[in-house]
Amino acid sequence: MTDATPSPDGPVVIGGSTGFMGQYLIPRLRAAGREVITISRSGADIAWGDQHAIDRAVDGSSLVIGLAGKSVNCRYTPDNRAAIFRSRLDTTSSLSSAIAKAHTPPPLWVNSSTATIYRHAEDRPMTESSGDLGTGFSVEVAKAWERALSADDLPRTRRVALRSAIVLGHGGVLGPLKNLARLGLGGAQHDGPWPVSRARRAAGTGHLPGARRGAQRFSWVHVEDVARIIDFLEATPSLEGPVNAASPNPSDNAEFMATVRRVLGVGFGPPMPRWMLELGAIGIRTETELILKSRWVIPEKLTLAGFEFAYPKLEDAIRESFDVAAAA
Repeated sequence: MTDATPSPDGPVVIGGSTGFMGQYLIPRLRAAGREVITISRSGADIAWGDQHAIDRAVDGSSLVIGLAGKSVNCRYTPDNRAAIFRSRLDTTSSLSSAIAKAHTPPPLWVNSSTATIYRHAEDRPMTESSGDLGTGFSVEVAKAWERALSADDLPRTRRVALRSAIVLGHGGVLGPLKNLARLGLGGAQHDGPWPVSRARRAAGTGHLPGARRGAQRFSWVHVEDVARIIDFLEATPSLEGPVNAASPNPSDNAEFMATVRRVLGVGFGPPMPRWMLELGAIGIRTETELILKSRWVIPEKLTLAGFEFAYPKLEDAIRESFDVAAAA
């Protein structure tokens, strides 16, 4: 780890700038007077694959933020699984190579990871110091992503793997849930028996039954707090390695869905059984693991370092995301 003090003088380089998080960070950083250089497949200052341009952008930068990766909101077919791995590992390796070659490397590189790296947890919360890593396709993606972050020797650049929980904000995961709740389909998502083929077991893509009646834990974080965490990391040189980006007040699925309905003024939402969720997931080309895995994550490192969340409570985060003011 470097003991250099981060400087805001150089540009901020954002790899994967066109996604939900990138589109939130860019105007926020520019409003703070920071120069931002973006990298993406399209619609950015630099395209992935143009390594010479990436090298030039990173050299002398004050902060590199890696956000690139194909969305996991898809069916885990062999082609999609390969694309999910490739999109994360290739882009992370590109940033790492640029930092390794830089004459003036950035003091800090924050790279996306995911709280999904931890096991399905119903017994206790997962922290950076005591959390158990899980198994299966999604976990292996996260492990490989973090290995790519630490693969090269970068003695003058501090590295953070930001293990983000579900990020709430305008759009994102809440958009579809808002529509479902208003249609009367905003009930808790109930796990239960469902046949998992031998091929899906071998690939680690079949969700096995876990928490019942919407009791699966739901760790979350508001998008503004993710941005503030990055600010905090830049100002706190002692923080490095895995950092859990999650509210200190995790919920569970039933409470989360009830809060969505309450904020929207929807009185009732019947529970959604596993069989219905599986059929719906097939129809919209996604996976039930995204809503049935119990993710129970606590931000131990941030809390010990003194970080204060702007949105520590679930209802406040959802109200802001839906632009619904609290009742007087």
